Formats: sequence, structure tokens, C-alpha cells
Amino acid sequence: MGYLEKRDGVEVWVRCKCVEWRRIRKLMNSSDITAEFEKLQFKNFVTEGKHDLIVEAYECAVDYYKDFDNIRDNRRNSIALLGQPGSGKTHLLTAISNKLIKSKNIPVQYFPYVEGFNDLKDDFEKLEEKLRRMKEVDVLFIDDLFKPLNGKPRATDWQVEQTYSVINYRYLNHKPIMISSEWNIEQLVQIDEALGTRIFEMCEDYIVIIEGDRMQLNHRLAGLRKNQ
Repeated sequence: MGYLEKRDGVEVWVRCKCVEWRRIRKLMNSSDITAEFEKLQFKNFVTEGKHDLIVEAYECAVDYYKDFDNIRDNRRNSIALLGQPGSGKTHLLTAISNKLIKSKNIPVQYFPYVEGFNDLKDDFEKLEEKLRRMKEVDVLFIDDLFKPLNGKPRATDWQVEQTYSVINYRYLNHKPIMISSEWNIEQLVQIDEALGTRIFEMCEDYIVIIEGDRMQLNHRLAGLRKNQ
């Protein structure tokens, strides 16, 4: 759909904005990004007064988005924000996802590790279809990889096997991943060396490890800091 419009005396065909809007909505709906997460953008990520590592993570995310068109077909075409919970890792990677979808029409699949595997475990009929999409989608965002439970990684043999099959496929086919996790690279390697080293190689140019004083790094504790 569209219409003719005169520009400098020449009639040109202009695509109707409603078509573009429908395409973006289709991409957003298929991404599994919720309406609440769709609000997470670079412009509403607060860096003022934040720890240097959080500022570094913000700058890394912005650089990744800016560089994406040039690196997307390379081996090192991915990003990982690792470490402290509550430091904004999910916000920043979701902001990238939203920009890729809305500004570049690039499909993204959001996969929250814990909830995602619970859903797969409860519905094995969808397992093959879901894993296929995770392997083949243009960009895969895995949120909270191996989320800790009682200080230990949630990483059953089955979960590691399925995660490895997805990451290895994307590694071999140069398909970007975005990873958030509370574990750093050494810890991911300890969980599974083949998986951890592939993630590191893919994300090596865009990786920030946020570790230190949780009182400074976890934005959810801001109110507690003020009261001390």
C-alpha cells in the first residue's frame, strides 16, 4: 500500500506508514518481547551518577548497535553483559533488540532462560519448533543464562545440551547472539567449556563484566543507599 507524492516536480511512490507499522508489530509480536520490555530504550537508561562499569556497559551496547550492520556476518558479531544482577544488563540488551526491530526491521528472538526452559519442559511438542527458531532467527537474545539458584547455576545436562546445540549452530553460521548472565566468562567455561568458549569468541569485541560492590552496582538497592 502507498500513494503518489510530488517531490521537486516529480511523482514518486511513497510507501504507506501503516504498512511499516504492521511489519514492525509483526516482528515485535514474534520476538516474545513483552509490552513492558518494549518500553526499555537507550534514552531511558540512566547513567548519571552510576558506577563506571554501568556506564561502560551502556557505551558498549550503543556501540554494538551502531556497528551491527558492519559486523553481523562476522564470527565476532555478538555481545555479552555479565555479572551483577540489577545493573541494567537486560535493559540494555532489550534496548538493542527494540532498535534492531523498529529501526532496521531485523527479527530478534527473546529467550528468558529460566521461564523459557520451563515452557519447553512443559510442552515438548513445541520443543523442536522453538529450538529451530532460536537457531535460525537473525538475532537471539538469551536473558539470564544459567540463572543462579542457591548460589549454583541452573544448568541440568539437558539444559546445557539444548543451549549448546543452539549456540553451536549460531557459532558455525555466524549468527549473532546477545547474552546476559550473572556468571562471568570463566564461570561459564566451568559450567561447559565448549559452550563458554564459543560465547566468549563470539562476544569478545563487545563484552562487559560488571563485578564489584553490589550497593553501587544494583540499581534496585538505590533506595537502601539513600537511607544509610
